Amino acid sequence: MAPGFADSFWSGDYAGGLGVLFGKLQQGVAENEQAYDGMRAEMEEASKSHRRIAQSIRDLVVAPFTRWCDAHAARVQSSQDDLQARIKVHDKQAELVKKLRSAYFNKCRLVEDIEEENKLAFQGPETSPKAKIPEIKVQDKEEEEALEIGDEIYQPDQIVKILTHILNTIKLGETKVPILGTYHNTTSGADIVEYLQRYMGATSVSHAERIGQDLILHGFLRLVGNVGSIFANSSKMFYQWKSKVFQLTGIPEKKQPMVRSFSSQSSDTTDSPVIGSVSEYLAGWNVLNPQHPNETPADRLRREASEADEKYKVSVRKLDSLRCQLEEAIFEHLKYLERCELDRLKAIKTIILDFSGTISNVIPSLQSTVDKMMLYQETVQPVGDLRYLLENYRTGGFVPKVAVYENYYNLADEQTFGVDLEARARGDRKRVPTIITTILTFLDNRYPDLEGDEARRSVWLVDVPLQQTHRLRAVINNGKPFTLEALDQFEIPIIASALKLYLLELPGILTIYNTPAADSSDATRISVLQNTLSQLRLTNIATLDALMTHFTRLVELTSADEAYVTALATTLTPCILRPKTETSMTMEERFSYRLIRDLFAHKEAIFSELKRASSLTHSGSVTAPRPRAISSDESNRKANMEARSRAIIAAGAPRSRATSPQPNPAGRGHRRDRSSGGPETRFPIASPPMSEHTRQGRSATTSTITHTLEVPDTPPLKTVELANGATATPPKSVSNGSGERSITSATYIPGMDDEIGHPAVTEDVGVEKKNSLGRSGAPPTSRFAGRKPVGISRVSQDTTKRDSVGSLHGSDDSTRVGVSLTDKPMID
Repeated sequence: MAPGFADSFWSGDYAGGLGVLFGKLQQGVAENEQAYDGMRAEMEEASKSHRRIAQSIRDLVVAPFTRWCDAHAARVQSSQDDLQARIKVHDKQAELVKKLRSAYFNKCRLVEDIEEENKLAFQGPETSPKAKIPEIKVQDKEEEEALEIGDEIYQPDQIVKILTHILNTIKLGETKVPILGTYHNTTSGADIVEYLQRYMGATSVSHAERIGQDLILHGFLRLVGNVGSIFANSSKMFYQWKSKVFQLTGIPEKKQPMVRSFSSQSSDTTDSPVIGSVSEYLAGWNVLNPQHPNETPADRLRREASEADEKYKVSVRKLDSLRCQLEEAIFEHLKYLERCELDRLKAIKTIILDFSGTISNVIPSLQSTVDKMMLYQETVQPVGDLRYLLENYRTGGFVPKVAVYENYYNLADEQTFGVDLEARARGDRKRVPTIITTILTFLDNRYPDLEGDEARRSVWLVDVPLQQTHRLRAVINNGKPFTLEALDQFEIPIIASALKLYLLELPGILTIYNTPAADSSDATRISVLQNTLSQLRLTNIATLDALMTHFTRLVELTSADEAYVTALATTLTPCILRPKTETSMTMEERFSYRLIRDLFAHKEAIFSELKRASSLTHSGSVTAPRPRAISSDESNRKANMEARSRAIIAAGAPRSRATSPQPNPAGRGHRRDRSSGGPETRFPIASPPMSEHTRQGRSATTSTITHTLEVPDTPPLKTVELANGATATPPKSVSNGSGERSITSATYIPGMDDEIGHPAVTEDVGVEKKNSLGRSGAPPTSRFAGRKPVGISRVSQDTTKRDSVGSLHGSDDSTRVGVSLTDKPMID
């Protein structure tokens, strides 16, 4: 599929790609003026003797072409002006969203601060306050008699003198804080430290900071513009002298302007750091009929935070709507401009033919001139020139950047498109996001309704207008699951286009780059792909598996040819793997296309090994490699020790020597790697020397779990000779599921019913129906048929016991099963 204007001139800021395109289009406008200069040069010698011919050319060729050129220039300029205006509106709304987001976050912080202050300041007495009133007053009076400031005890009259001298000496000013307003009677931390060192004998900066901290603790100062109550020697941190200081000293306090005096009836109004700006206050001020009577400052802050949140949400929705409209307009204009450019090139070709026709019909003697003109028009190739423009000046494909609503409390239930894949899967409580599984299931159900395989294959290749795709996107972009019935009102290609748009709007890609050698074998490429994909998150692997299963089944059941597979892989390339930044090199590379083709060709081999590696990782993480923690449950300690002693006596032979009379130290439990008795009295945790075959099997198992996705053969079941001469057969491993399931549905999607955190194989596929395309499916076989069990330790049913013999050998073939990714509700 050859690239066009609609998928070649995109950039992150929209204006960059469009600037390149309009630059070339304006160059084409300039070429329109130069298109017939060569022909006019050929006719300069004969112009005087052929006035009639020149008049004919002027009337029949030049004048119509000039009018067409003017109209073409107007069309290009109109498109450019329209798109630039839309981009300006979009950018302005984006800036507004940033401001509203900042205001919303600040309001939330203020709500948290005032709630913390209320918790610390308004703690009522445990008993009746009436009985405590005399005691409280006495305590307050005693506390006010002397205060400790900077390791010195000051009497009330001394404190009044110090504060009076401070207010008369130190510089008092005003501090403006964004959003919060202007604070009066403020002094920087550096000025306070300088005063304390000069007049109060502070020997160092740290000593002065301790004195300033004591002034804050005793209620004489407070920090403005920041959260907290820390005093620091800084010229950028300002502290306000509270009203208490002015009351004690008798110095008049500089009050707030009258326009703010009615904001609250509380005495803390002038000290509150949460008063809004004057314009915001006056906008909602109504003395005769207040909108929120008897509203506390905390309630007002909560209301303002809620209003700021609503404004932020509305602005994000408006920005998203503007972005969608901008992208729709860009698509329409790019397609329109592509037609205009092609028409321009065709018009140049036509005008040259008109020139040659006019001259050749009148003056046969100018045949040589006509030949040169024909040569000129042959050099103009509209399709080739347009392809040259696209190949040399394209800036990037269509990859939309979504403005995601960022909730202050990290909730992901407002949007579906543009949200991180794993965050969306966690929000849906599924391994694969609900939007992917729902759309794939809907398409599987609707494929049989289409007439012919050609119609089914064309679902993913139809060029759906972006406006129709955005209409479906607006319906399902609410962060909540939707039913299959919600998609019935839309056509099938629109639904497929919505899934591709969802993948394009993901903030990250589904997979990562891999660069196997071009001449490598299939086995080498499969191994490289397995190792590469194993580094992805399980959500990405499950999603990729679901998509590849759907497309490979579609290709197989519709008997698609090589041309369709190539077109499908090219269409899916930007959805699965795309560079973070488009450059001339990345636009020409074929990594993404080759990755899709390899996933199509070797899907079963790649993902089956990834699932098997997932099962090994899960089993290894809960069994042998995990160190045994010391039990903290001592409720059954005595009973367990007695049972163990009886087992040792029953299994052991006559002792070769007496047991040491020295008892075990107190508080020291039994360790499996340290037994106090002789070899005949210990648990048989160390079997006789293993055979070479068993040792190789164990080393292969360990290396498999750690370094590779390949699964080794299970070592044969052996009989282990115990220390006392008895023999024991390793027990069979406990299966991690109810058995291997068979897949009989042609529309099975891996990962739809996969449950996060529960890798056990489920008993039913969950989505099973008849072959929708009328072809016989694969015979009912196990999903992991032919898998050989892995020789790893079994997981005991009772976590308080371990079978040391059974941990040395593999499990029985009939009980060891694999782990598949199921997509059931997440268990927190």
